[in-house]
Amino acid sequence: MSEQTAPAVKSGWLNRALNAIEVVGNKLPDPAVLFALLMVIVWVISWLLSGVTFTELDPRSGQQIQIVNLLSGEALTNFTSSIVNTFVTFPPLGVVLVAMLGLGVAEYTGFINAGLRSILTVTPKMLLTPVLVAVGVLSHVAVDAGYVLVVPLGAVIFYAAGRHPLAGIAAAFAGVSGGFSATFFLPSSLDPLLAGLTQTSAQILDPTVTVNPLNNYFFTTASTFLIVIIGWVLTDKVIEPRLKGTKVDGDTSQMVTMDALKPHELRGLKAAGLSMLAVVALLVLTIALPETTPWAAKPEQVLPGVNPLLTAAAPLMKSIVSIIFIFFLVPGIVYGYVSGSVKNHRDVVAGMSHAMSGMGYYIVMAFFCALFLYAFSQSNLGVLLALKGANALKAMGLPLGMTLVGIVFLSGFVNLVVGSASAKWALIGAIMVPMLMELGVSPDLTQAAYRVGDSSTNIITPLLPYFPLIVVFCQKYVKNSGIGTLVALMLPYSVVMLVLWTAFLLGFWALDIPLGLGSSYSYSATN
Repeated sequence: MSEQTAPAVKSGWLNRALNAIEVVGNKLPDPAVLFALLMVIVWVISWLLSGVTFTELDPRSGQQIQIVNLLSGEALTNFTSSIVNTFVTFPPLGVVLVAMLGLGVAEYTGFINAGLRSILTVTPKMLLTPVLVAVGVLSHVAVDAGYVLVVPLGAVIFYAAGRHPLAGIAAAFAGVSGGFSATFFLPSSLDPLLAGLTQTSAQILDPTVTVNPLNNYFFTTASTFLIVIIGWVLTDKVIEPRLKGTKVDGDTSQMVTMDALKPHELRGLKAAGLSMLAVVALLVLTIALPETTPWAAKPEQVLPGVNPLLTAAAPLMKSIVSIIFIFFLVPGIVYGYVSGSVKNHRDVVAGMSHAMSGMGYYIVMAFFCALFLYAFSQSNLGVLLALKGANALKAMGLPLGMTLVGIVFLSGFVNLVVGSASAKWALIGAIMVPMLMELGVSPDLTQAAYRVGDSSTNIITPLLPYFPLIVVFCQKYVKNSGIGTLVALMLPYSVVMLVLWTAFLLGFWALDIPLGLGSSYSYSATN
């Protein structure tokens, strides 16, 4: 953080510990260089372990796991020939840039500024935090949109309300990423995706097993309230007080202020609001009116009992980022013309260019992050770590309650080295699900335990593809922010979520509260 953030002004063992983490983390190399160094380390380790024989079986092939030597001639030429494709197909890159084009216009014309000021005038200050965390959880319906939409808006909303913008980023990030497996009544595309992987893993042992895509729905919906409470209490009682000595030294010229709305701003806001309603109405009509909406997935792409609009294969789910782009571009342009902040189309293009000019640092970090994740995936080191952990858990022979805790913590650990939720579950689920079925544990319960551990550590792992983007958001307000800054901000959320969410799951299990639709806690061959 900034030089004004001296540990001396922050008392208490927790603040001292977080200060130490922040200082150590920020002394690490620049994130782009750090990802490059980690990539080289992976190369060296892959070379050292390439000749070692491991007993673990790769669930993808059924063969003994083999570490790939990334320093071999073939691996190096494959790496160099795929650099461009690895970078341009890095999933967060396109998501962030396309969404920011629309958001950039809405910000440049003043629409976001005026809209937030109007909302803040009617929203009690004490409810900003829980509302922001809840919106972060709700954003999962739009897949990864929360990272590029809710998190930066959290900073803007807090700053406009006279609160520290980094606290807004922390609260929003806790809802979007820490509460990734919570669902605010509406299921997300993650539900059928994980359920499909769970079913595939369960059928390794019992081909007759079927898993309902909403098998964790009751648990994940109830978890939303837990996540909101945790985010609310920690943000207001721990994070924000710690940030009082941290000066906002970024460029505040474009940040929202709480001046009263002028007549021309009110006119623009009304016109923009009507245009947003028109965009929503058009979307709803194209979804609801046709007998077979083109937004739905094809029948062969949908698991039984899943809404074809909400599955990951649905064009609606794949178009979320494009919808966000239009949803902010249209009202941004309308607001600009009506309020007078935009004179012609060149001003609109200038708004997009202005947004892209601020993304240069993120693009550099995304380049090295993409290459590191590619190397780590190709080496099979992540698979080896996941399988070693799962087998060690099985060998312990712990009571069921302790085994569930072990699954949660193992999932959290694996999340630190493998970023994708589906990739992790595809790897360790193939081991854990059949293993626990042999112990009488249902696939539904195993999946729920995995989701708790996975979500709780999302917010502290730099291997999360969107982690570099959140660092950039922090740097907009506090220039010296780094990896250590963000980890120190989010570590309290991660630890408390890991403990309380695990206890919440054990409470569901102990009270025999249904986890979801068609779910169970126990498994037997006659199920």
